[in-house]
Amino acid sequence: MKHVVTGDRNAYDRCIFHLVDHTGRALLILGLGVYPNTGVIDAYATLRVGDDLHAVRASDALPDDRTRLSVGPLRITVDEPLRRFTLVCDPDPADPDSLSYEIVWSADFPAVWEPHHVQYRGDRLMLEGRRFVQAGSCTGVVRIGGEEIRLAPGEWTGTRDRSWGVRPIPGEEGGRAGEELRPEGFHWLWIPARFDDRFVMVVAQEDADGHRTLNEALLVRNDRHDVQLGWPQTDISYRSGTRHPTRATVHLTDRDRKPLELGVEILASSPLAVGAGYPPAADWQHGTWQGRGWTDRRTYDLSDPAAHPMAAYGVVDHAARFTFDGRTGYGIFEHGTFGRHDPSGFTGYDSTAP
Repeated sequence: MKHVVTGDRNAYDRCIFHLVDHTGRALLILGLGVYPNTGVIDAYATLRVGDDLHAVRASDALPDDRTRLSVGPLRITVDEPLRRFTLVCDPDPADPDSLSYEIVWSADFPAVWEPHHVQYRGDRLMLEGRRFVQAGSCTGVVRIGGEEIRLAPGEWTGTRDRSWGVRPIPGEEGGRAGEELRPEGFHWLWIPARFDDRFVMVVAQEDADGHRTLNEALLVRNDRHDVQLGWPQTDISYRSGTRHPTRATVHLTDRDRKPLELGVEILASSPLAVGAGYPPAADWQHGTWQGRGWTDRRTYDLSDPAAHPMAAYGVVDHAARFTFDGRTGYGIFEHGTFGRHDPSGFTGYDSTAP
């Protein structure tokens, strides 16, 4: 969209792709966003292998041609709308061992609407977004440190999300809102899980007292209408002394009120506040003006959580193995819980699992 109906500086249009290695060895996350009222386009890619998170970020002035999804070494090509995309990160000429990739992402299921997402802070509309999600497969090659990682069908799963509307970018903090309207707590789950013949999508957002402000659970197949799976309730096992999930069970129901369970086993984790530019990242955040032609590459060591203290206050994308109705699948267990959350037993921002 070249012109948007609002003059709100927080207007945005953004996508994210997840590429999940079924063994849990690697997790690649990449995305691109435009901010029409600040004149910024930016993109990122992060690859976690072991304890290393390799990141590439780029930002520039937003071009007149909004169909050109390219910034710096990162680009996304729409080969066939809603069906096939080419994802590219060019290597750094000064460092041939840095992160690069050429990937084809192919949809296996139709795109699915997520609920209309609205969030206020006091009387101020902070977020209003429309979103859709899709599951598929991916082929290609990722290069890092002199190694080639081949993405083969049946060994990797792809998911993607596209959203647009109004979403806070840096510059909204402080003032009365920062002092008097800080949320007591926030709990978020976004779970696209792909199986061979179906796709399960769960999203839930709750306030400190457990009040549900966003809710959806869908079963998607190619041969029939989407099936709603009731009101999802999730039991999460956390690593002691943290809010890092290790396993979870999402309780669902079918049309006949038969109980169903979506089992979750965490394989690998990538905090979006490290490398990917999501708040509360300290070194770079989406939508911020970095000047023309800005590109940044770096590697983060995730072996010591104390080295990235703010990561615990941002959303984390976990590659996961799922079980559902006798089937095994793969996808993303995106999780964030900050401050008080009564259903989980968290009493404040410094509260962790026993």
